[in-house]
Amino acid sequence: MEQNRQNITQEALTECEVLVMKVIWESGEAMSIQEITARINLKYNKDWKLQTVSTFLSRAVKKGYLEMKRRGRSFDYYPLVTEEEYGKREIVECVDNWGNGRLGNLIASFAEARKLSEEEKAHIRRMLDGMD
Repeated sequence: MEQNRQNITQEALTECEVLVMKVIWESGEAMSIQEITARINLKYNKDWKLQTVSTFLSRAVKKGYLEMKRRGRSFDYYPLVTEEEYGKREIVECVDNWGNGRLGNLIASFAEARKLSEEEKAHIRRMLDGMD
């Protein structure tokens, strides 16, 4: 599996593909398309059909985020990338794209867009102080 992780394309997941991945990541085990569809529809209040979910799964497989293995007449889907790995990559891209490569710029923009509570500010300060 480690070899597959090195072959991951840099193509990001779409919003719908992320929902599919989140369901698989939260499960912690391989899942069939029927299980994935049922959980997505319940958790995210969707009405997606198997074919819709199949499309998103196929795209995630092509992008290198999932692997599928035959189990009888159906397939199980396994994540090749952890949620943490994907999240870290997305954060780095966000800093690069929206903070001009500087985390401080991104945090300042975020703080302007969303009023931070005193508790959130204190938490951020403690995290920064802990980095020394």
